[in-house]
Amino acid sequence: MTEKRWLASYVKMHHEKRVRDRLTAMGIENFLPVQEEVRQWSDRKKKVERVLIPMMIFVRVNTEEQRAVITHPSILRYLTLRGEHTPTEIPAEQMERFRFMLDHSDSAVSFSTDDLQPGEKVRVIKGPLAGLEGELITVEGKSKIAIRIHQLGCAEVEMSVSMVEKI
Repeated sequence: MTEKRWLASYVKMHHEKRVRDRLTAMGIENFLPVQEEVRQWSDRKKKVERVLIPMMIFVRVNTEEQRAVITHPSILRYLTLRGEHTPTEIPAEQMERFRFMLDHSDSAVSFSTDDLQPGEKVRVIKGPLAGLEGELITVEGKSKIAIRIHQLGCAEVEMSVSMVEKI
């Protein structure tokens, strides 16, 4: 099987960025969802990369690369569904939407593992996320657009209702 597919792998706590750098050096396509944010210390402010999903990195691999990735000492295992023995594949379309949201969103993206109630299917028509398709949900009175990643949860970002249209 030479076809590449997206897999989620668990890594040791606080090793996400090191694993990302090592996989990149090995020539393995990977995606670590991070967002830049400003942290305030008593004496200064500093921009830092915040890992959106702690202890997880996504890799796009074929069978041979899949074996090479799991040999890395900081990688614990692949995400598998209960009762199965093979790693769970994450659909490429969901990964592309998630990456697009992270790359182009002006506001903070949050990730939730709670069960999301199905919302209306919408497409963003204005702003930096124009073209993104997802679900419109309301959380604590605020409108958000959510991208589902099956078996993991969903990524959410605040979005004005005026910036979306029903699909």
